[in-house]
Amino acid sequence: MTKLILKGGRVIDPASKFDGVADVLIENGKIAAVGQGLAADGAEVYDATNKVVAPGLVDLHVHFREPGQEAKEDFESGSKAAVAGGFTTVATMPNTKPVVDTAALVRSLEKRAEDVARCHVKIIGAVTKNQEGKELAELGDMIEAGAVAFSDDGHFDPTAKVLLNAYDYLHAFDKVIVNHEEETSLVEDGVMNEGHRSAMLGMKGRPTVAEDIAVARDVLLAEYAGARVHVAHMSSARAVDIVREAKKRGVRVTAECTPQHLTLTDECVTLSDTSTKINPPLRSQADCDALLAGLKDGTIDAIVTDHSPHAVEEKDREYIYAPSGFPGLETSLGVMLTDLYHTGKLDLPTIISKMTVEPAKCFGLACGTLAKGAAADVVVIDPDLEWTVDAAKFYTKDSHSPFVGKQMKGKAVLTLVDGEVAMKDGIVE
Repeated sequence: MTKLILKGGRVIDPASKFDGVADVLIENGKIAAVGQGLAADGAEVYDATNKVVAPGLVDLHVHFREPGQEAKEDFESGSKAAVAGGFTTVATMPNTKPVVDTAALVRSLEKRAEDVARCHVKIIGAVTKNQEGKELAELGDMIEAGAVAFSDDGHFDPTAKVLLNAYDYLHAFDKVIVNHEEETSLVEDGVMNEGHRSAMLGMKGRPTVAEDIAVARDVLLAEYAGARVHVAHMSSARAVDIVREAKKRGVRVTAECTPQHLTLTDECVTLSDTSTKINPPLRSQADCDALLAGLKDGTIDAIVTDHSPHAVEEKDREYIYAPSGFPGLETSLGVMLTDLYHTGKLDLPTIISKMTVEPAKCFGLACGTLAKGAAADVVVIDPDLEWTVDAAKFYTKDSHSPFVGKQMKGKAVLTLVDGEVAMKDGIVE
């Protein structure tokens, strides 16, 4: 396909602050024009009436499990799940086997993505060797190889000095560290949020103060170094306050949260459903409300999925032994539209912005826009399409999700990657 016109949809492009009924002309994989009454000889026309046309969604936090954990997910299955959910660019975390802590691994994963992925896959490198928090990994070499950010996600780096060294080193490259924020001495064997629900279920909790202390430390270190820090999957109300105040001081901090931490609480946790076991855990309603306020006032920059699939046999265990995480790429947009847009809690331009241009800016990625000449990474959304989450229809390898069976309103119906159809009406091409 060389020419395509997306006709008559509500075009929302937060990068250019455009929001109106218009056409989008795509030629040779690029955005050629956005405007009314567009035409081009030989162009295929897609009727986007009553639908939303937006930049392809951008997810800064996924786990595609390569290398070494392909039974959980791989670049092919994960990228299929991505385009099914409307995502055209994702960044995959390095806590794999082996850990992505060398330039050679970054290059091999980029080649793997080029060969099999249905969307753009960006590689995040580890901050420390084997994510052990002791010695810096090959940061400079990984940047040269194409790593877009660095993280020891899944691990809280316990030594402030090592993290400060990383900040100092990466400051020269203007690269960001994505921090998993939990003071480990306070969480130990905790499996859910510490509170009334954990006491009722007799399960050891993970207190919010563990996140708050970690966020405060890492923000202060970044401020001291003049470096960039990105707070991963924020879940605590106090952590939102810490980031808000840091931004007011001019600290170079950005932050993300997930749909699950915005819409689910620890009251959803039951011993019989391990899909609700995630890290950080589901918190209280007050924490959910604080995250929503943080999105509205700009404290939180990005909505991410923390897509974390596991093998079926791993999740089908007692709650305390099951691993944390569930797949989110195919449900994320639906949750945001159903529980936050259609309830009047967030407007559509804000949701689109937090899932496109703002996350792209966090990592300095050239995506999340419908600007002329940009890659034609586009999603068409039917905001009123009613559907039910069915794990049997997932493209991801994992079927454990707390949203299975949920009635949704709003869904991606067309995903274009570089102008080519990657998904149409729920079917990945």
